[in-house]
Amino acid sequence: MAMNDSVNILNSAYLAVEYIDSFLPDNPLQQPFKNAWNYMLDNYTKFQIATWGSLIVHEAAYFLLCVPGFVFQFIPYMQKYKIQQKYVTQPILFAQWKCFKTLLFNHFFIQLPLICGTYYFTEYFNIPYEWEEMPRWYVLVAQCFGCAVIEDAWHYFLHRLLHHKRIYKYIHKVHHEFVSPFGMQAEYAHPLETLILGTGFFIGIVVFCNHVILLWAWVICRLMETIDVHSGYDVPLNPLHLVPFYAGARFHDFHHMNFIGNYASTFTWWDRIFGTDSQFIAYKEKEKKQQLITKKKAN
Repeated sequence: MAMNDSVNILNSAYLAVEYIDSFLPDNPLQQPFKNAWNYMLDNYTKFQIATWGSLIVHEAAYFLLCVPGFVFQFIPYMQKYKIQQKYVTQPILFAQWKCFKTLLFNHFFIQLPLICGTYYFTEYFNIPYEWEEMPRWYVLVAQCFGCAVIEDAWHYFLHRLLHHKRIYKYIHKVHHEFVSPFGMQAEYAHPLETLILGTGFFIGIVVFCNHVILLWAWVICRLMETIDVHSGYDVPLNPLHLVPFYAGARFHDFHHMNFIGNYASTFTWWDRIFGTDSQFIAYKEKEKKQQLITKKKAN
């Protein structure tokens, strides 16, 4: 009975969104995107699209999304948004160069072999590539959110396990090399960690994927989130803060500073349920008190 009620609610929500969408103006980018998509289908094989297309989407999205945070470190005005203020000194270019070299190894020797399996996944599950089969934007958004919920649960429990004192120094310590994180550090990790935590990314794909576009949309959404929380900057008017229960940069930055707690990747609910955000909450309260004391002294 409860299952039927849930299905009815989801169907009603879908119909409501579909009804609202019918009143929205046409997207001027839809036709160019359709032309580009059909050109891709006409000129490249499914293997090329699934493999090299996925690699290009990942690399382009990753490094383009890293650009704002990289540029911020050279802009004095932006330093007031730096979360760990004691690290507002000079650009850490050496650390970023070291990170970049490790990323290239992980991307091409760990992730690329996994990406090569994308074509066989789409063939085995009969995942369509055609434009006519592509889901509507609101379905795609809902699917990406579902993937994020699944990945977040996987990430919380496996990430917490990687912090166990018996195994931390062998795997996860690599990711914690830099106490004050920066965007490019998002995928800076031991190869085993890339495989262990990266598995959570694919579970949602297996559950929700009904078109190859979801693979790319979810890649971009996941990279957008993880680069944001590793950016080291809490910039106002961040559109990701509109996502319900979104953890954000300040939440994850504390994890890098404190090493304990705030294990989830995207949302705050698992840390709240298990109380692993208690030190973060205490830290925020302490910050508020210090700010009040500073204001009183200034007055």
